[in-house]
Amino acid sequence: MNLLITGATGIAAATAKLAAQAGASVFIVSLHEDDCTILANEIRVAGARAEFYAGDLVQETTSSNAVQACVQHFGRIDALFNVAGISGRKFGDGPLHECTENGWDMTMDTNAKTTFLMCREVLKQMLQQDVNEAGLRGTILNMASVLAFAPEPKHFASHAYAASKGAIISLSKAMASYYAPHKIRVNAIAPGLIRTPMSQRAQDNPTIVEFMKTKQPLAEDLLEAEDVAEAALFLLGEASRHITGEVLVVDGGWRLS
Repeated sequence: MNLLITGATGIAAATAKLAAQAGASVFIVSLHEDDCTILANEIRVAGARAEFYAGDLVQETTSSNAVQACVQHFGRIDALFNVAGISGRKFGDGPLHECTENGWDMTMDTNAKTTFLMCREVLKQMLQQDVNEAGLRGTILNMASVLAFAPEPKHFASHAYAASKGAIISLSKAMASYYAPHKIRVNAIAPGLIRTPMSQRAQDNPTIVEFMKTKQPLAEDLLEAEDVAEAALFLLGEASRHITGEVLVVDGGWRLS
């Protein structure tokens, strides 16, 4: 499998490493070249192929350049995992009556627009590809969030973030319907609170850490990036070749608590 993945830390890094261990070639696209270099070198040391392109995913040229570079290195793109995104709190996201225009725009652009741009460029490539041994031209997995459909108003009232992730779910389902006849699968994955650099605010807050004992009762804690990576790799691989248009929730019981 030739996997193109956006992001170079947290869930993206965990999935890239796990995919490489399973024999995949990994192409990384992320903003910071240092993060890309570190992750690519870790994968190479483990004996797998890894390349990267560093750029701002909000800019249209980044997705087009990255897809072109990935194809030059690997010949085709079997799978795309859109992971890169932000929590917009430091830009002004919050309850809607407090959310700033900058907070809304930054969050929607970094989460939803980047997914649109990368999916668009990858789909252009996948539509030109022959089907593989599993009968597919490609697989796309988009990063959603449990907050898109299971809000938590006390500690996680980030309404631009929830809106951006809800948009990603709707986009993924629409794509899945349209591209299924073209042998391209599209799914989404919706994590709960995961221990990543993006969740540092929550990790540093004793009240939220205590709250997770009942909010995510299966773990009684934040989940690990590897927990999401395992589920993501299933949706990206041939074992799920007949699954499309689904949202897989990895939340430790968040929705039900």
